[in-house]
Amino acid sequence: MHIENYREYCLQKKGVTEHFPFDDNVLVFKVMNKMFALSGLDSWEQQEPKVNLKCDPERALELRAEYESINPGFHMSKKHWNTVTLNNDVSDTFAYELIDHSYELIVKGLTKKLQEELKSM
Repeated sequence: MHIENYREYCLQKKGVTEHFPFDDNVLVFKVMNKMFALSGLDSWEQQEPKVNLKCDPERALELRAEYESINPGFHMSKKHWNTVTLNNDVSDTFAYELIDHSYELIVKGLTKKLQEELKSM
């Protein structure tokens, strides 16, 4: 996966904005101001892109056991976040599914008011 594919995929989702809240290296995607995906740009430059994605805790454990490229979230809650190294044993198609799962978890956790606002966008 190329960074532009990752970026475009995240931005095409309803209510998503991109930010650099930590520094000019960490690209963060938020839905309704809640983070669902982040990645250090230097990992893309080093040809070993990594993204942090939210994940259901039980599924996170299963994925970590099944995929060498899925590990506990780096600098994140290890229970709720995975760091996914792309272009290894995680296909682009599956990476997009993991991005969708992260986005959906965040949307599900929004207040009813914010969910309604998102629907009307």
